[in-house]
Amino acid sequence: MSIWWKINIVLISVIVLFGLYELVVRIMMRRAAKIITQEEFQAGMRKAQIIDVRERDEFNAKHILGARSFPFSMLKESYSSLRKDQPVYIYDHNKAVSARAANLLRKKGYKDLFILKGGMQEWTGKVKQKKID
Repeated sequence: MSIWWKINIVLISVIVLFGLYELVVRIMMRRAAKIITQEEFQAGMRKAQIIDVRERDEFNAKHILGARSFPFSMLKESYSSLRKDQPVYIYDHNKAVSARAANLLRKKGYKDLFILKGGMQEWTGKVKQKKID
């Protein structure tokens, strides 16, 4: 077998694995939470708990105004400070970590879970941003 065949097999395998990963993330998101647009997020955010599941340094650099930091790496220890009787709006950089966070919260009994479509990456609303000196 030539080297080119081996390279093609590896590339095809990587593409297939990436596709499977995307499929799993989409399934997890649909099972755990409703994906909402930026407009829906902004319309309901006053009545919801907004959590940013990115790591603390990313949150400190820039986050949606009114959001609380719940890094995914610490969510298992800190989720209990969220109220189960209010909607939880979740976002991260794009959406993969949000799906995992929503899945964890759903397993802990939270029902009204919503994920921001496009995450912080596509957010155009109000933010709190660290000033660079």
